[in-house]
Amino acid sequence: MRYWGEHQVLLYAREGGWWDANKIGLSPQPIRTDDGWLIMYHGVRATTSKISYRLGLALLDLEDPRKVICRSDGWIFGPRELYERTGDVNDVVFPCGWILQDGEVRLYYGSADTYVSVATARLSDLLDYMRTSPKY
Repeated sequence: MRYWGEHQVLLYAREGGWWDANKIGLSPQPIRTDDGWLIMYHGVRATTSKISYRLGLALLDLEDPRKVICRSDGWIFGPRELYERTGDVNDVVFPCGWILQDGEVRLYYGSADTYVSVATARLSDLLDYMRTSPKY
């Protein structure tokens, strides 16, 4: 481990009607890429009728991971399938870990607090998306 100094907040929950306006939290470990440290976080939006957990990304500087390079405006993954929308807690996808193998990211996540599921994406697609995200 490398000591980076005192702890600090990197991202705040947004205000207003954003998908991550109620609360946010880090999920799996960062992935080192040529563009920076890719992190995934969960965001919670509460409406009068329900809550919904969705996932977004941010990119941190390789040399100083306290510096946020960019943050996705939109969510990249949310509850869609029946097993993600119906269970002990409806409309929840909660990432627990991810691995990178041969350019593919495999995301292991909880679905509706009832199931364990896996989703896949190409790392190159995630990084292409982040390159279009606003600078932080």
